[in-house]
Amino acid sequence: MQIAEIYQSLQGEGLLAGTPSVFVRTSGCNLRCQWCDTPFTSWEPTGTLMAVADIIAAVERLQRRHVVVTGGEPLLFRETLAVCRELRRRGQHVTIETAGTVLPEPLGTDPIADLMSISPKLASSGPPTHTPGGWAARHAAARRRDDVLQTLLNGGPWQLKFVIDSPIDLDEAKRWLDDLGARAADGAVFMMPQGVSRGDLARTTAWLAAACESRGYRLAHRHHIEWFGHARAT
Repeated sequence: MQIAEIYQSLQGEGLLAGTPSVFVRTSGCNLRCQWCDTPFTSWEPTGTLMAVADIIAAVERLQRRHVVVTGGEPLLFRETLAVCRELRRRGQHVTIETAGTVLPEPLGTDPIADLMSISPKLASSGPPTHTPGGWAARHAAARRRDDVLQTLLNGGPWQLKFVIDSPIDLDEAKRWLDDLGARAADGAVFMMPQGVSRGDLARTTAWLAAACESRGYRLAHRHHIEWFGHARAT
């Protein structure tokens, strides 16, 4: 499978924010979010083809208990299942970061992650209509798969992280949660400000924090941008 990078850092988002982790970033995505912060795994996917055994060896050399398998979209690849299951067999805590739009086959019944971190893509994520390759329509058709989301939510511990850029996004996220039956009271639903710079994050967080408090949602800071800036391998 194609791997963009393997590195160690601190988890920047969600329930495990601040946890020292190894990140395995796959390359390739079935979506084209206009604000994607890893375009080298989606818009122009790059990386190195690696065998499952080589990925495992690279992770073990970095000696961290927590492993985050991210992308791009890691669940596009059947090999992701083998990587995650082998890491868990070796005692690693595995988080998979996914948009929740696709499942590899055959998924089977054995858990593939200790935490499924799902970031559903709201309507505002879509690229401009003039984007080459018909990506506006392709993104719109692929971005919401409630059947996939329900499978992931039923498979074990999860968190939902909605990227929020405006109050319209917040309203859409609420409707989506109602459709899924996923409760903010479960403590695993986060609203995350959109932004790939400290300034953009500050502007969005300024109103989103108050909105989360009033609606009972958890605010997910994007700590890695605050800590390291918008840089690869962080």
